[in-house]
Amino acid sequence: MFDAEKIANEIIEFIRNYYKENNLKGAVVGISGGKDSAVVSGLFTKALGKENVTGIWMPCHSKEEDKRNALELASHFGFELKEFDLTNIYDYYVNQFSKLNNPNMDDLIDSNINIKPRLRTTTLYYYSSYLSKKNKGTYLVAGTSNKCEIYVGYFTKGGDNVADIQVLADLTVDEVISVGEAIGVPYHIVHKTPDDGLSGLSDEDKLGVKYSEIADVIENDGKNTEEEIKQKINNLHQRSYHKSNIPTFRKNR
Repeated sequence: MFDAEKIANEIIEFIRNYYKENNLKGAVVGISGGKDSAVVSGLFTKALGKENVTGIWMPCHSKEEDKRNALELASHFGFELKEFDLTNIYDYYVNQFSKLNNPNMDDLIDSNINIKPRLRTTTLYYYSSYLSKKNKGTYLVAGTSNKCEIYVGYFTKGGDNVADIQVLADLTVDEVISVGEAIGVPYHIVHKTPDDGLSGLSDEDKLGVKYSEIADVIENDGKNTEEEIKQKINNLHQRSYHKSNIPTFRKNR
């Protein structure tokens, strides 16, 4: 039985110990308006204090609902929220590429989706470097990926998989929700239908499988999942191997 309150306390202690052992100061969290970043920001606020957590809301043709949720979350936990609008930067990037290459726009769909998290990651590290210098102590970029996303490669390589510390990477989506409830994340945020805020589709629509099915494959070898769905999940896992494992030539010694 998953004890959400116990796991939440263990994560908070994990953060505190890591920061103490390495003489670190604060955390920067990309706030999307969804549950994962909500839970991460709540955990870090409880671990380090609200004065040592900065949330960055980075709209890029984003939904107003996500902005409202980001503002509500920051107010709820009391951390500072900065807005850094990437819309013009993204538009310039895409227009410049199109001007130089004259591509078929259908060929750019995935590139355009993936450039957004890469721009956001750049922004988070820009802020962490700035705050480290300004406040005379190291700020880390906190990751927000959960175990199900990582297993099927539902992240952008060089984008939202890049972080200095991960606290949800061993939790399934349902476990993230339970931890969120345990630390008091507003109900409608922690139970919000997950989407990337980029494509207009829910995560499960894009993947073609449910997060509960991914969790079943990870934890129970898919005992409660149809064979066709199980195979699809395993295929997603295998095809995304390159995202987490970089082939590196080693000299014979």
